[in-house]
Amino acid sequence: MVSMYYRELKSRKVLETIQTLQLRVSDRFADSSLSRVCAELHTAAVESTEKIERISRPNYLLRIIVGVIIAGVLLGAVYSLSNLKLTDGQLTVADILTLSEAFLNDVILIGAAVFFLISIENRINRRLALNDLHELRSIAHVIDMHQLTKDPSRQPRRNTRYSPSDELTPFELTRYLEYCSEMLALTGKVAALYAQSTDDAVIIEAINEVEDLTTGLSQKVWQKIMIIDKYTSDAEEE
Repeated sequence: MVSMYYRELKSRKVLETIQTLQLRVSDRFADSSLSRVCAELHTAAVESTEKIERISRPNYLLRIIVGVIIAGVLLGAVYSLSNLKLTDGQLTVADILTLSEAFLNDVILIGAAVFFLISIENRINRRLALNDLHELRSIAHVIDMHQLTKDPSRQPRRNTRYSPSDELTPFELTRYLEYCSEMLALTGKVAALYAQSTDDAVIIEAINEVEDLTTGLSQKVWQKIMIIDKYTSDAEEE
């Protein structure tokens, strides 16, 4: 039997990885804002897993209420038809067309009402997921803001009064940027957890947008890491 363990993301493993990363950031950069952002990412990830579990479970109470309403609508329609009285010999073609049109309109309205009621649960789940994915997108931008001023090519002696500080060594700057990259990757993984609990096309598209965003931002971070490695190698050769 083929194991399915490695064929899906495990929310518990994702949460453990984020928590471990937060501890690593705190050890390296104590009381830093990056550490607090990572802690916030862990909190958001916990909330996301709870929402995913909620979305994955059928809302039986809502389904019962919707079922009762739909049954009431259909029974009302059947009752109205059963009480419709027609007088033989007095119907004209125009009367038949009028009745047919009215009946067709009622069928369309009832069908639209039934579809609306059936889709309530999906729309509620979609709103929960999209709100959470929007929050993850915002966290990704916050992480990007923390690495934005970490310019490895800047020369300290040419700083102006408002230039960012250059307190980090090349090694520390590399670790800082690597932490940012890991946080971005884990943000994308939290978003990807939603893909395992729904096949809603709108939600899947939002998940892809978050993953594309985090991947693009992570690539920018690694470009800076490569610049640091190049400067370090050149300095060692000299």
